Amino acid sequence: MAYDSIFKPDLFAGHTIIVTGGGSGIGRCTAHELAALGAHVLLVGRNADKLRNVATEIAEDGGKADWKTCDIREEEAVKHLVSELIRLFGPIHGLVNNAGGQFPSPLASINQKGFETVMRTNLVGGFLMAREVFNQSMSKHGGAIVNMLADMWGGMPGMGHSGASRSGMDNLTKTAAFEWGYAGVRVNAVAPGWIASSGMDTYEGAFKAVIPTLREHVPLKRIGTESEVSAAIVFLLSPAAAFVSGSTLRIDGAASLGGRAWPIHKAQNSESYNGFHRAYLPDVLKDKE
Repeated sequence: MAYDSIFKPDLFAGHTIIVTGGGSGIGRCTAHELAALGAHVLLVGRNADKLRNVATEIAEDGGKADWKTCDIREEEAVKHLVSELIRLFGPIHGLVNNAGGQFPSPLASINQKGFETVMRTNLVGGFLMAREVFNQSMSKHGGAIVNMLADMWGGMPGMGHSGASRSGMDNLTKTAAFEWGYAGVRVNAVAPGWIASSGMDTYEGAFKAVIPTLREHVPLKRIGTESEVSAAIVFLLSPAAAFVSGSTLRIDGAASLGGRAWPIHKAQNSESYNGFHRAYLPDVLKDKE
């Protein structure tokens, strides 16, 4: 089997695209789709085993991928990483700033270290990657960057540190799009809502118990797929979005809209798109479909 993308197979032929956090979840799915569309994918993350496994999967499917470990929160490490990738593989045409992480906690219980760690992972690391890819490569030949946000439009109760960092990335996306547009660099973002991804299995306790009920708060009455996020990322990287920059695309089934006063009716006619042939349902959602 192969990735069943809606985009033409050679869309990114000759392009080199970095995917941070490419060892699992949405990053893994996006890397597979980009490789299936002809891109040479460069996987970046902290876990060598995960990156190696995804690169092997892509090679088995006939795609091209290499990987490098890096803590994107460390400035000198990011500078060296980007320099090394350019030396080995040439100009960088695309960057998917997907890496991130958080933990559930009310604001009153988050200490400074925990807050700063999430900010550095979700915001500072993305900034460093984008800055270095721009300075070392895209400023010379153009390119496209897609940043990862989340549904934080109405605040993010229970994950205030993540909401703050994702909100910051939304604004950073707009600023970078304006400042770097002269060089032919487009910068956009995606904001997934509740997506059936491996990250759901990292949560425990009360938050884990809530996950299977999330679909009831989505007008489409379902949880999204990794492929639905990947497809949006691919579009924003593609020539079809050549005049789209500084935008954030919400992928949440309209869950971030409306309010509690308006009832959500029983679902009908809502079908998911899942082109990822290696996708699997998170354990927390099994037997809940």
